[in-house]
Amino acid sequence: MVKMGFNDRALTFGTLFSVLCILYSIYRRDPTVDLQERLVRVINGLIQVEDQHITVTPKVVIGYGACVDLFVNAKDLLPYKDEIGFPEHFDNINSIDEFYKSFAYFFQHGAASERFMTNSTLFDTLIKDAEKLPDSRYEIGGNAPVMAIRLFHEGCDVTLASTLTPKHLKSIPSGIKVVGETVTRDDIHLILEYKAQEKWGPYTAPRANRYILHNDQHNPYIRPLEALQEHLTQSSPDLFVVSALQLMDNYGYPVGVRTERLKKIMKQIKSLPRKTKIHFEMASFTEEALIKNLQEYIIPYVDSIGMNEQELANLYSVYKYGNISFVSDSRPRVAVVLDHMRSIFNVEILDWIMPNSSDLLWNSVPVAQMKPIKA
Repeated sequence: MVKMGFNDRALTFGTLFSVLCILYSIYRRDPTVDLQERLVRVINGLIQVEDQHITVTPKVVIGYGACVDLFVNAKDLLPYKDEIGFPEHFDNINSIDEFYKSFAYFFQHGAASERFMTNSTLFDTLIKDAEKLPDSRYEIGGNAPVMAIRLFHEGCDVTLASTLTPKHLKSIPSGIKVVGETVTRDDIHLILEYKAQEKWGPYTAPRANRYILHNDQHNPYIRPLEALQEHLTQSSPDLFVVSALQLMDNYGYPVGVRTERLKKIMKQIKSLPRKTKIHFEMASFTEEALIKNLQEYIIPYVDSIGMNEQELANLYSVYKYGNISFVSDSRPRVAVVLDHMRSIFNVEILDWIMPNSSDLLWNSVPVAQMKPIKA
């Protein structure tokens, strides 16, 4: 038998101690650090690819709306009260009781929502109450301005089609060309934010999200549309972004007005050169008639669609089952999301939304080049 000397035992102990230290450091290491490091590497890789392909300044046109967002903590503006009753879904909000019930409906599911309030007087009162809250804040809002500002900072030549007051136009960088009339009153969006696992009475939010309430007078009519058309006759963009159409959802138009505006958007898209890429930025839609309008007048003519996982589930429900999904899984599995994406781009669904193949032969973006993914 070979006896271990003092030095051998010390070496063995030292090795064991080192291994234990390494294992302990791995156990104690914050997994978010690894995630952040990987994300940084991915972003840097994407920037390198971008730098290799961008040799000129891309021209980007973004329509059609803008607003001013007023952010508040949901529980500060809407303290829970027992007389709220059962949560309920409403297409639009007409009273404070409907506001409470609607908020409860989406809060318990952790689902995003954007609703139009028909009562302008009540909406103005809510805005005044929100402004008094200590943590409330105003920011320039709407998908179009937010994307415009980001793309401008990325080095793009950006044109933004929107309607804002002179006061809030100052929030747009001077390098961005703004097309559209100035207005005397901004469309304000009241944004009620809440955190994951936050409690509101008997309800607990499964994830962080927001409830948006608006009383827009300009955005639903896509007022910059005609001014933008004049600009497009003189400029040929590389990218055209369509957004803010969710503000048409459940809005009280005179008969035929919404369809007429959507047809004009379709005509504007089709007037663009074939080289111009078209992106449609979706959002929360709950009106079946509007979704069908989008299927006919917008979606067949775009190259890409932007949406989050909950909006994807809603679009999937419309295409697969023919009905709207007001709320969806707040934390869907990656496999489910991928299945929904494959279904959306499946050949049968593309044939369903574009029954007349001759309609693809137009003088702009060839949607037929979209490659369906086989399940």
